[in-house]
Amino acid sequence: MVMEGQQQQQQQQQQLPKSRVAKVDSEESWYLFVTQANNQGCPVFVHFGASWCVPSLAMNSFFEELAMTYQDILFLVVDVDEVKGVASKMEVKAMPTFVLMRDGAVVDKIVGANPEEIRKRMDGFVRSFRRPNMVD
Repeated sequence: MVMEGQQQQQQQQQQLPKSRVAKVDSEESWYLFVTQANNQGCPVFVHFGASWCVPSLAMNSFFEELAMTYQDILFLVVDVDEVKGVASKMEVKAMPTFVLMRDGAVVDKIVGANPEEIRKRMDGFVRSFRRPNMVD
């Protein structure tokens, strides 16, 4: 019976989507993702990159790893060449740029491919985000 349970669990895991990261392919999808996250009280972490930028591409697997670690945060990838309006509105001037948002507002912006710094800031944000609200 234990073996059956393990097999079922493995099958279920295989059926889950391989990526927890959503690709933003238009301004409309950007607003849809951000609005939905705001309505659900879900923070958003965005990786602004470009297909021609080697450091951006190198951060993709790290970004996927973060998405698996912080499952109560929406992770988005925006290619600045495909969705220029969003990159401009978010004042992205260098790649890669990572933006952490809460309730539609930018909470933190990290420029550059520094996994240790990104993880440190994410840990700090998640601790403050998950802290119980002491005010009635």
